[in-house]
Amino acid sequence: VQLQASGGGLVQAGGSLRLSCAASGSIFSINVMGWYRQAPGKQRELVGIITSGGSTTYADSVKGRFTISRDNAKNTVYLQMNSLKPEDTAVYYCNADLKYSILGPWYNYWGQGTQVTVSS
Repeated sequence: VQLQASGGGLVQAGGSLRLSCAASGSIFSINVMGWYRQAPGKQRELVGIITSGGSTTYADSVKGRFTISRDNAKNTVYLQMNSLKPEDTAVYYCNADLKYSILGPWYNYWGQGTQVTVSS
C-alpha cells in the first residue's frame, strides 16, 4: 500500500491550496483518513481527520479555513486550505487506517509528505 500526497507549493498569505492523497494497493477498506503537519523545529500535529462516513474533526488553528473531504471510490482524501497564513508553513502528511480483508487487522500508513510554504 502506498499513500501518495500531492498539491503542495508556495503561496502568498491569504491564498489557497488543495492537497490530495491517494491510497493505492490491494485495499479492502479505509476507515479514518487525515492530514497532519510538521513545521521546522516542531512536533507533528493534527490538522484534521475524516471518517469513512464523512464526519470531520479539525485542529482549532485551522477551523473555518481548511476543509477535509474524501472520495471513497478513489481511496483519496483532500485538504482544501483557504486564507493561508505564514504559520501554516509546514510539511503536510496524509494518514490512513486501512485493512486488506474483511477479517484482517487495521493498519496505519503515512504518506511521504508535501511541502506547503506561505509567504507573508
